[in-house]
Amino acid sequence: MVNETKFWNEIRKDIPQYKKGKPRVVPAFTIQALQENTVVEKPPRYELYKPQPPKPSTFRKFYEWGVFPVALEKDKYGTKLSWKVKIEDLDFHHYLPLFFDGLTETEQPIKFIVEQGISDMLEHGGPKILPVVPQLIIPIKKALNTKMPEIICTTLKVLQNLVRSADCVGEALVPYFRQILPVLNLLKDKNVNLGEGIDYSQQKGENVADIIQETLELLEIYGGEDAFINIKYMVPTYESCMMN
Repeated sequence: MVNETKFWNEIRKDIPQYKKGKPRVVPAFTIQALQENTVVEKPPRYELYKPQPPKPSTFRKFYEWGVFPVALEKDKYGTKLSWKVKIEDLDFHHYLPLFFDGLTETEQPIKFIVEQGISDMLEHGGPKILPVVPQLIIPIKKALNTKMPEIICTTLKVLQNLVRSADCVGEALVPYFRQILPVLNLLKDKNVNLGEGIDYSQQKGENVADIIQETLELLEIYGGEDAFINIKYMVPTYESCMMN
């Protein structure tokens, strides 16, 4: 009776043996992974907190074309933004989303123009602001998704001003919390110091987590009765500032 193990050993004796080279790296979950002398490539490393530098904004393009009714002026107090038309007469559906699109800009003087322009429009916009809120969500989300501390802090300060700028704006933002709060949930408890030379609220050593907490509290205060439960859904570690 022939032993099976011996039989196959005899067969293998006659098979030429080739020296194996360096294993080939092949994609995972493919038929190649089953081939001889192969090794599956490692999965790509996903850096959750890695900043995503933005591309040049639409605002920058329009600014370089000179289509905005603004100009920079210098006086004894420094540089200021001058409007060529009355702010109250602006088409807010056109200009406010464009200025919000510029929140990803970090170079001067564009950064100054964006921040001051938004501040002026929110101060003088009144009832024109609320109808434009849905158009502001994508620019806000895009700026937050950069995960760059400077851009995030600028955007959150603008968001705070937006909430306080007109009646019902805070409530109008509640349906969009699922779009704008994920990054805040990610960075809420991550202490990222902004360093010297950046002063967002006249405090040294301010960090992203502090500004996020401040913003969430304002969203709850101005967002109406449904604000807290919607914030809590997206940011589970958030505790109400009104119930305590």
